[in-house]
Amino acid sequence: MNRTSMAENVDPQAQVASGDSSVSVVVPFLDEVSTIETLSDRVHTVMGPMNREWELIFVDDGSTDGGGDVAADLARRKSNVKLIRFTRNFGKASALSAGIAQAAGDIIVTMDADLQDDPNEIPRFLESIADKYDVVSGWKQTRRDPLGKTLPSRVFNRMTAKMFDIDIHDINCGFKAYTRRAAKRLNLYGELHRFTPALLHAVGFKCTEIVVQHHAREHGQSKYGVMRMVKGFLDLSTVKLLTRYQSRPLHFFAMIGLPLLLIGLSFIAYLSVLWLLGMGPIGTRPLLFIGILFTVTGTQILGVGLVAELLQATGLRERDKYVIDEIV
Repeated sequence: MNRTSMAENVDPQAQVASGDSSVSVVVPFLDEVSTIETLSDRVHTVMGPMNREWELIFVDDGSTDGGGDVAADLARRKSNVKLIRFTRNFGKASALSAGIAQAAGDIIVTMDADLQDDPNEIPRFLESIADKYDVVSGWKQTRRDPLGKTLPSRVFNRMTAKMFDIDIHDINCGFKAYTRRAAKRLNLYGELHRFTPALLHAVGFKCTEIVVQHHAREHGQSKYGVMRMVKGFLDLSTVKLLTRYQSRPLHFFAMIGLPLLLIGLSFIAYLSVLWLLGMGPIGTRPLLFIGILFTVTGTQILGVGLVAELLQATGLRERDKYVIDEIV
């Protein structure tokens, strides 16, 4: 599909709301040889009757089971199918990032390759995007997964929603749709693909969710594990920093360093007053060492914040400062 991206001075939602807006379906996969062709057929069944240009982009994240070869064969036989193949496993965030970078559609839909996401839901995502939303997240209200996977996910989703003040129940769902300008705004790495609604909500994009049908896994094995949950919680802190303190890192470091510095200086000042009043030596008092430790640590943290501020000032790109909604 050869579609040029829209000009910056065109209302993006007007482009999307038109019935002829193009669609890119991005599907990252790892060792899903049993599902690739079936998923391709189902996407073709849904998208084929639509009066739209569309493409299906598979991203092979280092599969070793032959799934990449199946997707390559589909790409050779079907003009709407494209394959991006990694040299090794780089992670889902990188796979999504590569797929989005190659996508030419006005609307970009992302979904998993394990057949748990139902392609029949795609038209509903497109309808929500046409209703002036930039991001539409799927909500697996009834999940067909074991309790060991659903319970931690619910806790994680609730924490994320509260922390970022976003009214989405299943932020971790991989079935999502984006306008082109929203998707191209993303810079995904690590586990940040799980937080895309929060990342885009933080810069003013309009987000919503729709309840989607979720099927039980019939083929392959889940990539979910304890380490993924741990990484998710660590990346939660990263996202908070990115969304709130990206352009002012000194404010974050000052919240930690300044109190330590003030407490340390207070301890030292108190002991100095005692020494001046002749109330004995202070060199052996534990409070002095604590005061020095707090003062040095606080100063170091503030110094890190100042360095981060300098780096940000020199490296901050124009597109990172704001998001233009429309130019009239």
